[in-house]
Amino acid sequence: MPLQSVVRLCPESPIHVTCMLGMEISLDINGCAPPKCVSFTIRGSARVRMDISGSLVSGREDATVCRALSDPTYVLVRMVSPSPATDEDKVVVSYFCPDDEIPVATAVMYLTCVEVSLEVDIYRDGQLEVPSDREAKKKWVWGPSGWGAILLVNCNRDDISQPSDRATSFAFFCSETKNLSQMTLTTQGPSNILKNYRLILHTSEEEAAKARVYWPRKDSSQALELVLGPGRPSHTLIPLDCQGMETFYVEATEFPSANFSGLISFSVSVVEESEDQAIPELPIYKDTVIFRVAPCIFSPSTQMPLEVYLCRELQLQGFVNTVTELSEKSNSQVASVYEDPNRLGRWLQDETAFCYTQAPQKTVSLVLDTPRAVKLEDFPIKYSLSPGVGYMIRFTEDHRVTSLDSIGNLMVSPPVKAHGKEYPLGRALIGSSFYPSAEGRAMGKALREFLCAQQVQAPVELFSDWLMTGHVDEFMCFVPVHDEREGEKGFRLLMASPSSCYKLFEKKQEEGYGEASLFEEVRTDQLVSNGRQTQTIYELLMNDKLKKENDYVERCIQLNRAILKRELGLSERDIVDLPQLFQLEKLTNVPSDQQTSKLFARPYFPNVLRMIVMDKNLGVPKPFGPQIKGICCLEENIRQLLEPLGLQCTFIDDFDCYLTDVGDFCACANIRRVPFAFKWWKMNP
Repeated sequence: MPLQSVVRLCPESPIHVTCMLGMEISLDINGCAPPKCVSFTIRGSARVRMDISGSLVSGREDATVCRALSDPTYVLVRMVSPSPATDEDKVVVSYFCPDDEIPVATAVMYLTCVEVSLEVDIYRDGQLEVPSDREAKKKWVWGPSGWGAILLVNCNRDDISQPSDRATSFAFFCSETKNLSQMTLTTQGPSNILKNYRLILHTSEEEAAKARVYWPRKDSSQALELVLGPGRPSHTLIPLDCQGMETFYVEATEFPSANFSGLISFSVSVVEESEDQAIPELPIYKDTVIFRVAPCIFSPSTQMPLEVYLCRELQLQGFVNTVTELSEKSNSQVASVYEDPNRLGRWLQDETAFCYTQAPQKTVSLVLDTPRAVKLEDFPIKYSLSPGVGYMIRFTEDHRVTSLDSIGNLMVSPPVKAHGKEYPLGRALIGSSFYPSAEGRAMGKALREFLCAQQVQAPVELFSDWLMTGHVDEFMCFVPVHDEREGEKGFRLLMASPSSCYKLFEKKQEEGYGEASLFEEVRTDQLVSNGRQTQTIYELLMNDKLKKENDYVERCIQLNRAILKRELGLSERDIVDLPQLFQLEKLTNVPSDQQTSKLFARPYFPNVLRMIVMDKNLGVPKPFGPQIKGICCLEENIRQLLEPLGLQCTFIDDFDCYLTDVGDFCACANIRRVPFAFKWWKMNP
């Protein structure tokens, strides 16, 4: 509701009122009526609108309204535009006794209307116009017919344009100001009418800690001056001449989270100062706008690749060369990160994720970095990023780290529809233990709540604590499928399937190839270092212990399969089972004093689900399966499953990465992808 000011009329002498555009003045008609008067008439000038007991009256000079005084009567008066001069507008009330045609008294209220308003890009079209409904800018509405201004988070990795709390100004480059949202303050009315008033731009202490507001310095420099921000919830503006417009530039400092809804409001208040210093100042008007901080959005593997980041260590050279060739086929760039001699870049995918944030004026790619057990300085990916790619790090509340805390335990589905609800930006898939236990692991509360707070990719919890690293991408993967048939979703979900692998090996044994060996092409020293040995198909099928372990893995995967079908609206034809075996072992990625008796699943041969997806080109870990007529039967089966879908499989021979301290080579690369064409603010979360 607009601010209201109650005014009592005085028949003896005119009253003079300064009002703000958007303010309502409540006139007490009965309070000043002379005795024995039974009716009144009221009329206003052209810029005046009146609400008399629910009836709207325009301010035409000849629009005179007559009403009885039998009941208490209040008239709401508002102005529709600023006054060109002082006392230019008025409201006239005349009182009548019974049977008299001449008023016994007349009260006049002279009005001077001043506009003081904040405006933002409420309709997200680059225009900062005044909305037809002046209350609309105080709300933020989702959906294709929604409205509300948007703020981008400052993700500048070099801390440019992030002054300290004591800084007062900073020089912005032209490209940087595009990341800032504009907010204008307009003042319009008779000159110097606000000389007895102060204008204060303000927000709450909590919201000031999550945003910064700048305005251009009043000199010839290109600098912007910080006026609101952490520790600065308010700023008194210099006296304005009522005929001007000031432009402010706004940015957010953090994404929505469990303790932050993402909504930030800014207000300008008009405060009347008393000539008597003993009388406190009085706020008479406030105009408010609201922004929503743009969420952090993750892109699924089905989106086109833009840039591949990888470590070019010599030990990974076979992998690096192949990924470089795949990037050329998909017209994407390759970027090198600083070398990591100890972990050979494995942290690239396990602990960082490329995502983006978006406002109408700009889309910004960034890296979200999650906690790790080693110091940040050891892996400075932010110094390897291409220009324009931002950086943000999120810590756990207690700064403790588990395998499931990393961003590698996050996957995003392509756009889906489930239970009648659209998810145009897909759904975030996160791994968990499902229930608390002494030996269980789960994604940290802070990261889980962060993903939920973004609202646009409603997370789905999957059971992944049965895996050695506990990451969902060890048993599933999405690939794009360019199929225009009716009902096709444009993607397939690939899932690890021990049962499919056993069926394949049983078939090959029936065909007389039971003596074909797994890992035949791998050197003995490589097998020893990875705890594996050459085995024939016959020996694998006779290994009851391994079969029981994979029966357990199959049940874990089938549990997730049911969840994915339900939560993503998938059918069996949307899922492709790839042959993959696992083996249960003790944890190898924790210190000995944290070792538990529980066993966890590790891929028995290089995990084919940990593939590099670059549009239709797939870089698949070479499984080193049994050779039949010179062809790996696992590779042949995978090609038969995927290539009819228009996908091209390239098998990458890099066994040295498998199961050692390096891990699957896929973790040594990360891909920045094309953002969704769909605008997040048009959805209904």
